[in-house]
Amino acid sequence: MKIVSLLPSATEILFLLDLGDQVVGVTHECDHPPPAKEKPRLTRSLLPDGLRPQEIDRHVRARVHAGSSLYALDADLLEKLAPDLIVTQELCPVCAVSYDVVARAAKRLRGDPRILSLEPSSVEDVFSNITTVAEIAGVPERAAAAIAALRERLRSLRSATQTLSRPRTLVLEWTDPPMSGGHWTPELVEAAGGEPILSHPHADSQVLAWDDIAAADPDAILIAPCGFDLPTTQRAIGELQAAPNGIWLRLRAVREGRAFPIDGNAYVNRPGPRLVDSAEIFARALHPGAFI
Repeated sequence: MKIVSLLPSATEILFLLDLGDQVVGVTHECDHPPPAKEKPRLTRSLLPDGLRPQEIDRHVRARVHAGSSLYALDADLLEKLAPDLIVTQELCPVCAVSYDVVARAAKRLRGDPRILSLEPSSVEDVFSNITTVAEIAGVPERAAAAIAALRERLRSLRSATQTLSRPRTLVLEWTDPPMSGGHWTPELVEAAGGEPILSHPHADSQVLAWDDIAAADPDAILIAPCGFDLPTTQRAIGELQAAPNGIWLRLRAVREGRAFPIDGNAYVNRPGPRLVDSAEIFARALHPGAFI
């Protein structure tokens, strides 16, 4: 089976299941594990480079409102690769090439490739996706072992944080405008020994009002903008000093040094095996000294 992955998290699932040799094409954002970067790339971003968070938000909203995709798909390369299976998503028009674009391109292909759309909104959904991919690829036995190992790490983390204090934790999935942690993110906070606040479990991230953030005054803040690596996140945090009425600088978590940058692109916002890594990263931030 020749497989094309149009989603970084799906690429990680495929490699987790030891299906990397069958992956014939990926997106421009598929960077983990390292062998994925050697695969032919089928997509590119249509957003200008070097935009600030507010500018990205404005461009994204305009393109989504106009019904335009944020990514270009190389249909000619897809046709040349002739995959048997295409793994994509419909969950978020911002996170990957749109399903409609994929479906139109697939109609040009010889044969009848299967399109698998992954739609996780929780950690359990991610585990179910691993099972589904394994079954379709003909290796169902590999999923059970992989999921068991991930579950054990989460169980161990919950056990380790059970007796610790539970800081009220805000996760920002975007900084300008500030946006909440949605879908699986509140679960990660809970597993890490925190109490998620202003969150939207199993639902889309939502824009937050600065006044509401000030009123909540969280004990800790985890800043993990979707699509941002660590250096880009740190620059975005610097811009938060311009929040209305100096709210960012007045937050207790900021004043006391408990606002932590997280690589949201690699971890928090990529619903694959590394969500467990994300929970472990959260725990080290929320409970310094308790974890190595």
